[in-house]
Amino acid sequence: MTTNKNTGSILRLISAGALIALTAYYAGGKWGEHQIQRVENVFAQGSASRIAGRASNLTQDESLTVKIYSEASPAVANINTKAVEYDFFRNAVPVEGAGSGFLIDPRGYVVTNYHVVQGAQNIEVTLGDRTHYPAKFVGADERNDVALVKIDLKGKAITALPLGDSDNLLVGQKVLAIGNPFGAFSSTLTTGVVSAVGRTIQTGDTTIIDEAIQTDAAINQGNSGGPLLNSHGEVIGINTAIYTPSGTTAGIGFAIPINTAKKIAQDLITEGRVHRASLGISTPLELWPDLAEALNFSASQHGLLIQRISANGPAARAGLKGGDQVRRIGVFQQIILGGDLIVAIDGKEVAQELDLDVILNHKKPGDTVSVTIIRGGKKMDVNVILGEAAQSVPR
Repeated sequence: MTTNKNTGSILRLISAGALIALTAYYAGGKWGEHQIQRVENVFAQGSASRIAGRASNLTQDESLTVKIYSEASPAVANINTKAVEYDFFRNAVPVEGAGSGFLIDPRGYVVTNYHVVQGAQNIEVTLGDRTHYPAKFVGADERNDVALVKIDLKGKAITALPLGDSDNLLVGQKVLAIGNPFGAFSSTLTTGVVSAVGRTIQTGDTTIIDEAIQTDAAINQGNSGGPLLNSHGEVIGINTAIYTPSGTTAGIGFAIPINTAKKIAQDLITEGRVHRASLGISTPLELWPDLAEALNFSASQHGLLIQRISANGPAARAGLKGGDQVRRIGVFQQIILGGDLIVAIDGKEVAQELDLDVILNHKKPGDTVSVTIIRGGKKMDVNVILGEAAQSVPR
């Protein structure tokens, strides 16, 4: 008898628990937090007068933000790419990508990040009015992560975004970012300020962005290539990277200065390639304390040791010398000693290859630079007329 009563009590408890669990599940499904299953792109629509009417009760700052967005968003592009990669067994695997861009010329030129379109066999551009266009790859500067594609607007008049001046930005200036975060949320606007200027960041093995603009405007994956605007609606940067431990925005985003992109776009539009300056040396070797002492320098001496020099190149014509003594370090590495040590260019210290790269990125072929070297224990300045770097930018 006691056993039956205990069994009945247990069953009643189990039934009550199950009922509570089902009730909680239903309530959670109806009122609890939901995970997004699908996102449909909804583009801003409506006449300018209707937007102005809605904005009549806004603050002055809000009205300005609304105005900038309504004027800029038609020229901001979503860029979708398709490519084919191969797995371990050489099977073709289709790969799709998404990013952002913006119209910089009414003839249909759209600027974006190189990493957005790198390797793409097909590129499609969707502008803010939801019109779709196949795009042609014009060219790119891999070093600065800037690419240019072209669409045929078929006579349609769309105002290109005005380009501002990124040389005189101040920390604290208001900025606005428009883009396609996560490839799903088209024409998304975020706002913030210029958090810092003059950053040098490396985003890839061969991609280094100097004088980058740091902002706290939310930038996520998919925003790459979109415009960073000032309070006049002018583009002052191209959103390109975020610093985050989690993969989503953490209030630290970076943009390529628009003044850098202007020069690249002009070269690509007029000549189909980018003119980049070259000193005519290869694989310069960064000096480290033990090597410095072995070469009779002080352990604190910094500089780049010239290993190889291009025959008939700028450095060779100026009289700079490469190495002539091969030395092996460990099993796999060898270095070439005996060349000049570069310690400065135009008075700017050169301690590592990044320093040299940043200096040359602000020069153009034909410019003359003063290269400070140490040769045979003596410091001297040598004038070098820069040449043009060979380029091969893969699709």
